[in-house]
Amino acid sequence: MKFYEPTALLLKAFMSDLLSLTAELVDIPSVSSDEKAIADYIESELRQISGLQVERIGDNLVARTNLGHAQRILLAGHTDTVPGTQGSRIDGDTLWGLGSADMKSGIAVMLELARTVSDPKMDITWVFYVCEEVASDRNGLRHLFAEANELLKADAAVLGEPTNAMIEAGCQGTMRFEVRLRGARAHTARPWMGVNAIHRTGPLLSAIGQYEHREPEINGCKYREALQVVNVSGGIAGNVVPDEAVLLINHRYAPDRNGDEAESHVKEFLAPYLKEGDLITLVDHAPAAAPGLDHPLISSLIESNELTVKAKLGWTDVAFFAERGIPAVNFGPGDPTLAHTENENVNRGPIEETFKALSDLLS
Repeated sequence: MKFYEPTALLLKAFMSDLLSLTAELVDIPSVSSDEKAIADYIESELRQISGLQVERIGDNLVARTNLGHAQRILLAGHTDTVPGTQGSRIDGDTLWGLGSADMKSGIAVMLELARTVSDPKMDITWVFYVCEEVASDRNGLRHLFAEANELLKADAAVLGEPTNAMIEAGCQGTMRFEVRLRGARAHTARPWMGVNAIHRTGPLLSAIGQYEHREPEINGCKYREALQVVNVSGGIAGNVVPDEAVLLINHRYAPDRNGDEAESHVKEFLAPYLKEGDLITLVDHAPAAAPGLDHPLISSLIESNELTVKAKLGWTDVAFFAERGIPAVNFGPGDPTLAHTENENVNRGPIEETFKALSDLLS
């Protein structure tokens, strides 16, 4: 990554200690659905910044500049954490604590940018939203799009998910299927008089175990698809041949397919192992998001700072933006492999690198 010394010195002269600011945020408990305290803190900080229109909807916050620029970029981050031990600890250039990587270091970057970028070359929308770590129907970003869509209009978006100061482009789609295999109940003393539904899972499990995944490359980003059985259930008693077995199957698909195409692919793959009376049901789906790297705002962010770019092998809220035609990428300071772990931590370097890259883009 480029790091021009004069720019670095200017940034350090005006910005707060981002590691300490992150620690301050970590010390505010904000487990999903209990985010009033951190929303109060962020709202108080935003309302002290001149030129920002601040809206609070529940515990979601949207702050916008209205400078009349030709382009608008949206920077978003979630304020919640998973449950766990609260509190921060700084050791040298490392901050330890729940939410430090996912994603209070990203929130700290956004807050400090809102404070210090006083004359942006584009209009900016800052979004701080709740309940990303729980069921999608509680997601604050989803609710904002439903209740205040006008506030979220933008030309491009950056989601501060932890990426270790790299660009993770787009995201995979994810869907879950429930497959019910039928059998015929009988006494285990006379199993030939029934059909064991659990035994019927064998060929299907074997086929999924040998699934040949695709690795399509899109805009230079290689995505890896997957098909996995994540739960198996069946049987009612130790002396009864089970007449039903239920499999829960997860499919991760690349953004060169839409949801209908991915669903058809899975059903075609499973069809040879299903018989009359069996049932396959799509029970959950979150669509994929294209990389979005061609948009000038995003390409400028990447090229000006020589950022590493790779595919996002997972699902994130960038899909909400992609659904609405807003190119979006994941870009934040935390290490995603440390998210939700007991030793979650974040280093000073990626926080400052993320801040510097976004500051370059905005000003």
